[in-house]
Amino acid sequence: MRTVNIGIIGGGTVGGGVVRALRRNGALMASRLGVRLRVARIAVRSHRKKRAVKLPAALLTTDWREIVEDPKIDLVVELMGGTTTAKDVVLAALRAGKPVVTANKALLAFHGEKLFAASEKSGANLYYEASVAGGVPIIKLLREGLIGNRVTELYGILNGTCNFILTQMQENGMGFDEAVAEAQAKGFAEADPSMDIDGHDAAHKVGILASLAHGFWVKPKRVYTEGIRHVTPADLEFADQLGYRIKLLGTVKSSKAGPVQVTMYPALVPKSHVLASVGGVYNAIYLKGDVLGDTLYYGQGAGQDATASAVLGDIADAALDMKHDSPERVRAFTPHEANGEVGAIDDVVNSYYLRLNVLDRPGVLNQVASILAKAKIGIASVLQPEGQQGKNILLVLMLHAAPEAALAKALKAIGKLAAVKKPTMIRVEHFD
Repeated sequence: MRTVNIGIIGGGTVGGGVVRALRRNGALMASRLGVRLRVARIAVRSHRKKRAVKLPAALLTTDWREIVEDPKIDLVVELMGGTTTAKDVVLAALRAGKPVVTANKALLAFHGEKLFAASEKSGANLYYEASVAGGVPIIKLLREGLIGNRVTELYGILNGTCNFILTQMQENGMGFDEAVAEAQAKGFAEADPSMDIDGHDAAHKVGILASLAHGFWVKPKRVYTEGIRHVTPADLEFADQLGYRIKLLGTVKSSKAGPVQVTMYPALVPKSHVLASVGGVYNAIYLKGDVLGDTLYYGQGAGQDATASAVLGDIADAALDMKHDSPERVRAFTPHEANGEVGAIDDVVNSYYLRLNVLDRPGVLNQVASILAKAKIGIASVLQPEGQQGKNILLVLMLHAAPEAALAKALKAIGKLAAVKKPTMIRVEHFD
């Protein structure tokens, strides 16, 4: 039986999880693959660091080059994170003819095209299932399972941290800061949670999915991105009364003639839709294929075991490709739509939830309605909670579908009204 020698770069949470999972199920994988999987070297930042998973000292090195340049290493697994040294690692391995497994979504989002070019030139493949949605095998699905479909719409809850925060606010009445602290205490959020709560982590992921679905690489700057900092408990309560849940939602929508819409922002999701029930740290992707129709993929989107499971799947694919000498059986990325483009947010048409903090005096709603009417934006309904006291009250307006550019202009005018504090807008997704 052939043995594949694996070099792992990164001995942290995910790296340790992969080592532990291979110890547990390595023999099972060998029996299924007909290939032995052997961890031969592990690159770490420090030999002295205490780790939850004990790593054999004899396998450790602090120089990743010792792994990439070792002729006995067959497969490089990059789990160190970041986009600087990690890029050097992956490029060096690919140029040396070694296939690479990575879980690094930021690296792919910013440098995917360069990495794929290196893979194509050397013939060594790049595997990246763990970069999006943790244990949910969405990359393999888009590259292989749905290869006979055009993906017309894709919606994703792709950040477990934000989903946990919103769930805590919704179900346990927590404020935003309290929910963030709870996520940090449970290990779901970093000490600096900005990448998560400002939407960038999820935007990297939806960009990767959009690229695979539509055949041209979508760079992060082309993904319109908003986070969840402005979502308040009041918004969640009003949304609930109106029949919605608020989710940080990635969207990829295509039309026959126009550009692809790729966005990441909070959205009101109807309670009747399956994505509304996705809570906690779970991820879900709901997509529409022109042949298959509607499908849902759901599972743990982050954490040591979920990510390790996805990495093991990629290791298995790489091992089989080496066993059968078929490294290009499924290319890392196939740019089949060279002229594809992402549309500007101004051209997108959405429905909207609008929360206003206004002075409690006659005529304010008429002023707001007049501005919206000039922008040709209709009001579907108005919610004014009872029992409000004080100089300021909250008004919630549900707005009919309108172009983003028209709404942005109207919001700017509304924000200048003396009786209105800065308005809060959240989009409404109807999944039409």
